[in-house]
Amino acid sequence: MKNIDLKRSCNLPVFLFIQLFMATIFFSNSSLNAGGYKNTMKSFYDLQLNDINGEEIDLQSFRGKKVLLVNVASKCGYTDQYADLQNLYEAHGDKLEIIGIPCNDFGRQEPGSASEIQKFCKINYGVTFTLAEKQKIKSEPMSSIYQWLSDPNLNGWNNSLPSWNFCKYVINESGELTHFFKSSVDPNGREILDLF
Repeated sequence: MKNIDLKRSCNLPVFLFIQLFMATIFFSNSSLNAGGYKNTMKSFYDLQLNDINGEEIDLQSFRGKKVLLVNVASKCGYTDQYADLQNLYEAHGDKLEIIGIPCNDFGRQEPGSASEIQKFCKINYGVTFTLAEKQKIKSEPMSSIYQWLSDPNLNGWNNSLPSWNFCKYVINESGELTHFFKSSVDPNGREILDLF
């Protein structure tokens, strides 16, 4: 009996290796692809978002371009980033779409109506990129676009919501979320320009 136990104990490392190998094969997460994205994630292009006039934005039409989503506000210390965003859009509009998403959740700095926001952006910054309807990020009900942007099960990796106005999310040409930038990141700074 002792010889049998000794024999078994000598094979224990081999046995454990085989068990680990088999478990890896049978229980591995097959929903991950090489980029670390979950194959079951919902695509950005499947989302619905209306423009500031209440018309649906055809997100499918942005395939093949990067999309920069920015939560914007008219009465914020970062509001001058509208000018930087417009410059970025004019310089890279052939490969970039920008969607400014008004939100009043951070310091109540976007209290205006849709027409007031649109007028403010046009008169003060000459904004020609897309402005979306006002969305809720911290208050209920949370916007479906921000649910997607902040849920790793939906977007593949990110769980960060904006901490203030003018946070930036980058969607790549295939509809995958690739970057999140805080408010202080300059739209014309290296961190963003290096993406082009």
